[in-house]
Amino acid sequence: MKTSLFERIGGFAKVRLIISDFYDRILDSEMLRSYFENIDIRRMIDHQTKFVSALMGGPVSYSNEQLGRAHHHLGITPDEYAEMGEIFRETLEDHDIPLVEVDRLHAHILALQEHVIGGAPAETK
Repeated sequence: MKTSLFERIGGFAKVRLIISDFYDRILDSEMLRSYFENIDIRRMIDHQTKFVSALMGGPVSYSNEQLGRAHHHLGITPDEYAEMGEIFRETLEDHDIPLVEVDRLHAHILALQEHVIGGAPAETK
């Protein structure tokens, strides 16, 4: 029986490590850090760990509508979304995720852009 990437890399513990590193990088990004100034980053890491676990075949799921409701009001631009996608890709590569899986996950993230960007700019920006 074929196992998911989520299972092959070690489940939630490994995904959480990747996502913690990802947010360290996001907070270093001049373009993106302002989105997280008043956010509980530990809570965000927990949430994103579940989301990325789902992308890797783990036991969680999210709908496009949920993604839209959670992000649309932030006014994320295409350039900001691309920056986040590139940081995500680099983080996966640095954690030795197989390149074919990095490409698949990155493409999946990019395909979600229409559900995430747009709306009115956030007041904290």
